[in-house]
Amino acid sequence: MTGPAIIAPNHNSHLDAPTILSLWPLNRIHHIRPVAAADYFLTNPVLAWFTLNVIGIIPIERKRRDAAEDPLATSSAALEQGDILIIFPEGSRGLPEVMDNFKSGISRLVERNPKVPIVPIFIHGLGKSLPKGDFVFVPFFCDVFIGEPVYWQGSVDETMDAYRAAMEQLAAKCDAPAWE
Repeated sequence: MTGPAIIAPNHNSHLDAPTILSLWPLNRIHHIRPVAAADYFLTNPVLAWFTLNVIGIIPIERKRRDAAEDPLATSSAALEQGDILIIFPEGSRGLPEVMDNFKSGISRLVERNPKVPIVPIFIHGLGKSLPKGDFVFVPFFCDVFIGEPVYWQGSVDETMDAYRAAMEQLAAKCDAPAWE
């Protein structure tokens, strides 16, 4: 796959982004940009350097300090440059193997860039391997299900509904509960 595109997996583990990145050949990795919480990944100078310079994250402020700020501007610019973004629509890692409600950022980005596809990906198993709050890696099998691209549906809500339906179909493939 070439960009621009939005890869939109569920989020249960710090291993989610590296797992998604592993789906591409190494010579394409520099075009894949995870969008990550600035308040988490940029607070420690070593972690900030690593995530910005090695992984190439696009930091996003989860809480606006200034109402005039556009939290999606950097992500939108990256799409316009042809990058592939990894965005976790749940916003944060949730309970292991349970999907949380989706935020509408992916749909709002596609509203600005209507030809950009949203590729739904359902990951099952990593929430048991390195869930929120744990720092010890526990080896576990994982499954990755890649769905058909979702395109702009004419409104933010309709696009999110199409994405949500695609994620429910992917979750059903592994007999995992989509939402608690």
